[in-house]
Amino acid sequence: MTEPRLLSGGNPQIPKGEGDVPVQAYIAAMPEWKQRIGRAIDDLVMGAVPGVRKAVKWNTPFYGAPDREGWFLAFHCFDRYVKLTFFRGVALDPVPPGPSKQQDVRYLDIREEDAIDEARLVAWIRQASALPGEKL
Repeated sequence: MTEPRLLSGGNPQIPKGEGDVPVQAYIAAMPEWKQRIGRAIDDLVMGAVPGVRKAVKWNTPFYGAPDREGWFLAFHCFDRYVKLTFFRGVALDPVPPGPSKQQDVRYLDIREEDAIDEARLVAWIRQASALPGEKL
């Protein structure tokens, strides 16, 4: 099996797919320190939202509540950070710091040297998973 190609920013090119398998393939292909962040995000989501739905679309892992349609979180590799997308981020308390051109979306960028605030991230994940998902 050939290694996934890395796109700009070191983002793995992974075929579209539903479930944990494509998400794990994406995480395994994340380069260097980004893989540690991807694994941490996935572990935190799985611990916070039992039965979470997963998919890879547009070379990006997506997470959805087990009992409804749509997606509450996604992440993507860039050169200097991994960007978490909270699709209903303005409804979270506190609101994630990264603004968006889309009214409801907020971002969190995690850089190599950043400590992951697990308690804050889990709180956001739980809140986000309880909101209506974004249909993409």
